[in-house]
Amino acid sequence: MIRAALALFLFMAAPSYAVTCQDITYQRNDYTICEVDPAQDELRLFLYAESGTPYAQFATLDQALAEDGKRLAFAMNAGMYHADRAPVGYYLEDRQEKMRVLENASPGNFGLLPNGVFCIGNDRAQVFETTQFLSETPDCDHATQSGPMLVINGALHPRFLPDSTSRYIRNGVGANADGTRVVFAISNNAVTFHEFGRLFLDHLSLPQALYFDGNISKIYAPHVNRADIGRPMGPIVGIVQELSD
Repeated sequence: MIRAALALFLFMAAPSYAVTCQDITYQRNDYTICEVDPAQDELRLFLYAESGTPYAQFATLDQALAEDGKRLAFAMNAGMYHADRAPVGYYLEDRQEKMRVLENASPGNFGLLPNGVFCIGNDRAQVFETTQFLSETPDCDHATQSGPMLVINGALHPRFLPDSTSRYIRNGVGANADGTRVVFAISNNAVTFHEFGRLFLDHLSLPQALYFDGNISKIYAPHVNRADIGRPMGPIVGIVQELSD
């Protein structure tokens, strides 16, 4: 009876999470994947606190949300940034543009074209290749540009090599065509672009996927006891919940 009562108390006291996360192994690599429902979850981007300084860490963002009676249910770094944490490419938060779209090739992973834009809109979240994003001009409440694309219209990025020796911890996001299914992923061991892209294309069956970053990749996923810390971040994507939920 006592054990049953204690188990019931812990169940009632434990917070509910709007996102489903799990640890998986695919082709001998370990990943944490988190699937969200953009029609139900309050998914959005964060960069600067009211003071004008970047949040930089999940704990800082969660503390700021707590002052408004809210909390993070999930978060991940969401795009490349400069030393001052300003975004490298397009960045839109609460429909306010902070950085324009970059179209040209450039050094580094961001400029390994094609790159893309993650767009969060009304009841959906989609990944667009950058030229497609510019031609279709989708209505976004939040958006972040990063690169390279991992999966483009159901095909792996053409520059990814199966025998690549470049391995890092990597993270990114994939979505189905209409943006009703969104999956975030982070590798738990160093992987190549080819291996990471195959996770989204073959295992998750997502036609569009975008790389966020590597080596500094971090995730906040209480459901699987993850609250990564480390180097300061720039843009952050997260799900917000009321503290009472």
